Amino acid sequence: MFGYVMANLSELSKEERNRYSAVYCGICRRIRTCASNTARLGLQYDMAFLALLLMSLYEPEETVGKSACMLHPRRYWTDNRYISYAADMNVALAYYKCMDDYSDEGKYTAKLMAGVFEKAMPRIRQQYPRQCQSMEEQLAQLRRLEQEKCANADEPAACFGRLMAQILVYEEDLWKPLLEQMGYALGRYIYLADAAVDYRRDQKKHQYNPYIAMGTGENWDLWEQYLVLAMGRCTDYYERLPLVQDKKLLDNILYSGVWVEYNRRRPGGKR
Repeated sequence: MFGYVMANLSELSKEERNRYSAVYCGICRRIRTCASNTARLGLQYDMAFLALLLMSLYEPEETVGKSACMLHPRRYWTDNRYISYAADMNVALAYYKCMDDYSDEGKYTAKLMAGVFEKAMPRIRQQYPRQCQSMEEQLAQLRRLEQEKCANADEPAACFGRLMAQILVYEEDLWKPLLEQMGYALGRYIYLADAAVDYRRDQKKHQYNPYIAMGTGENWDLWEQYLVLAMGRCTDYYERLPLVQDKKLLDNILYSGVWVEYNRRRPGGKR
């Protein structure tokens, strides 16, 4: 369900690509430290957006370095409290997603993969109880709606919206309402984009999809209206935040990257 909130690399400058890469690598390093080396397999670019957003809003001091890994012989990384937070949220989301897959479909591989993230969960639950409680509650509600074959796409999308609303909020401060509203709209976009992309696969496998349950058939024009509305609301709240640092990179992700990734994933590419 994740992997949609990514940059359009073709439109980034060299400096912006390096910055994006350094944040991504910083999260990857933190996942290795807080969970395990194998847990880095669950890393998603969506969390780089989360880190960049909070870093731009709060402008913390950063530590930078250069190191090697199996995939990148020498690469710069950056580190700060929001990089660490994004890594923890990535681990928690990956864990709950694996457990959800195991509960839904009995996938033994999902159960095994959950074990990769599990050792970090007691600390993450203790440190971020609000976020973890939201993940547990909203995924449980989403599972119930899927089991009921809910024919109203707004309801499951709202579950994922409420989940993302809590993830975007790090501090209980004056920015909380805007971040919650932005996260809610972004979560709705992610869920609805994933439902559209998975429509044919879910239809073939006789699995739940809100658009199948609606019974309107394959209607990309209608689905994209939903996506435009959700992302329009997301960017409306986003533009109300006092962001300067990395603003061009964040703009690239929300105004271009999400659509490039959506069109890349949908059957037949851009229509």
